[in-house]
Amino acid sequence: MEKDLITAIILAALGSTGLWAFISFIAQTIVRRYEEKHGARTAADKMLLGLGHDRIITLCSKYIEQGYITTDEYEDLNKYLYKPYRDLGGNGTAERLMKEIDQLPVKPN
Repeated sequence: MEKDLITAIILAALGSTGLWAFISFIAQTIVRRYEEKHGARTAADKMLLGLGHDRIITLCSKYIEQGYITTDEYEDLNKYLYKPYRDLGGNGTAERLMKEIDQLPVKPN
């Protein structure tokens, strides 16, 4: 009886999605740290980073020149371009421009 209970607990733990999510998170963290330390980036990562940089600079320049940004434009720029770009290790140029964007008046759509 006690042996069956222990077996059930072990099987439940191994079958738990939370356990595997935790293991996956740890593995991704280790890989990310290794890549950051050793500068291991794929060509696709570099290309994506370059395209994101170009698009962010282009859009920020447009919004700064027009003197305002709409709420939808800000959400798209920040959520879909800037944050992923930053998470990929993007440089300070985009950060500087985003700070300027944050100072612009926001107009409703």
